[in-house]
Amino acid sequence: MQVKQVVNENVLEVNNLSISFGGLKSIDNISFQVKNGELLGIIGPNGAGKTTLFNMLSGIYTPSKGEIILDGKNINGMAPDKLSKLGIARTFQNIRIFDNLTVLDNVKLAMNQYMNYGLVSGMFRFPGYWKEENHASQVAKEILDFLGMKKYFRAFAGSLSYGNQRKLEIARALATNPKILLLDEPAAGMNDAETEELVASIKAIREKTGVSILLIEHDMNLVLGVSERLIVLNYGKILHQGNPREVIEDEQVIKAYLG
Repeated sequence: MQVKQVVNENVLEVNNLSISFGGLKSIDNISFQVKNGELLGIIGPNGAGKTTLFNMLSGIYTPSKGEIILDGKNINGMAPDKLSKLGIARTFQNIRIFDNLTVLDNVKLAMNQYMNYGLVSGMFRFPGYWKEENHASQVAKEILDFLGMKKYFRAFAGSLSYGNQRKLEIARALATNPKILLLDEPAAGMNDAETEELVASIKAIREKTGVSILLIEHDMNLVLGVSERLIVLNYGKILHQGNPREVIEDEQVIKAYLG
């Protein structure tokens, strides 16, 4: 399992970013950077703009203003599939996997953009096809094994427990060989044991790959357990950012979010 090489110190730069819907600003002139290999947590109340931010970073929305720089390249307005090839991978609040495919095939499908065999080779199963397929299977098995899912290779994704479906979604994101991984509430709906496993998985991913991670999460134990830096969004603006422990002790943050 590898990670794309990052040329710049900051893998991601967000400069004066804004987006409006019906005249209302969902994200209002925010700026921040993500360093190569950093794990940055993003918290805030519902409606603060967290998922909207992820939707802009992953190409689902186009910013009304500002710029997004990925490893020195302006990516404003690029489609999600192109951004995936450039190194942005994400998970969603609602799990997006193929229930009727095996766990292994779910991960292999995420690697289609890297397979080089042509239509004819695929139709007639020429040696080039089998070479690519065997390599994809090997990489997919390595990722799943790394996440503790070796025994589920041949299981259908829909038969997995909720926690393992979440891990499968992360495995699919890792299969795209990202520079930066966007995790949108990965612990949503998990019990305590599953959340504990997720924390261990996120830490292992960082240690193994060095990939930069942006994490949106409401579970403060998870956020504080893995984040190196924290950003608090409120009404589409950055309320506070910095050391996680210092941020959550800020009076404005307590008033706006933590209660």
